Amino acid sequence: MIPHVRRVTALCALTAALAACGSARTAQAPRPAPSATSAAPSPAPPRAPTVAPGPGGLTPVFAHGPRTRGRTVALTFDADMTADQGPRAAAGERFDNPPLIATLRRLRVPATVFMTGRWAEEYPDQARSIGRDPGFEVANHSYSHYAFTDDCYGLPTVPRERMRSDVERAYAAFRKAGVPDPKPYFRFPGGCYDRTALRELAAAGVTAVQWDVVSGDAFATDADAVARQVLEGVRPGSVVVLHCTRSAAPVTERAVRTIVPGLRREGFRFVKVSELIGAANGQR
Repeated sequence: MIPHVRRVTALCALTAALAACGSARTAQAPRPAPSATSAAPSPAPPRAPTVAPGPGGLTPVFAHGPRTRGRTVALTFDADMTADQGPRAAAGERFDNPPLIATLRRLRVPATVFMTGRWAEEYPDQARSIGRDPGFEVANHSYSHYAFTDDCYGLPTVPRERMRSDVERAYAAFRKAGVPDPKPYFRFPGGCYDRTALRELAAAGVTAVQWDVVSGDAFATDADAVARQVLEGVRPGSVVVLHCTRSAAPVTERAVRTIVPGLRREGFRFVKVSELIGAANGQR
């Protein structure tokens, strides 16, 4: 969980520059060839837009969309579950939030869910339902929800040599759960990254997605305060970080019921992260 943004000073300028001027690049995992006996193979889903690699081929970082191409905003939800939290789930702790997903569907709000592989293993039916719903897109939040830097909100740390495999293990968990088209977007646990992490993930072909609006919903007990923080922080092209974990973000669903109509009254249109990245690349 992330109670607030950890700012990595050395990379802030890189993040802003890549978000503003990243050129178009698309990435798609290889797909198996259709069987020779198949009459009409299903069409491949459209390729998700990504951001061009950073200097030296580093993993690119995206924080928000264009500020001048309409009043769009992306609500993103981290479905957190750390690899060692299985016993807590078995004891009844809920790391999912079905009422939140139901509210987003009822309000017709598209959203991007950054899911850990461990979460998909614990809730495969929900992962599959979210992944097959055209109103949502599933992105990668690591397998283990371990940090990719030292000193990241007390999270255990992924060794450098296992960073890429941790991300790939999450994609494998999504496929096993039945998520048909997880996007090539990755959110660092805790939002913590450094140059080493960006270098280690370069071969994974993902765009790292951060945010420019912190909802403050992690461990919050006041839904109105969460809603107010979002409504006051959103600008055109914003990426808002929220959580889809009932036990650690218990007021998020109530906050969303205030956030959505409030932003719509201000003329905002809700989009997925992929649309913001496409707009940043000059795509429509």
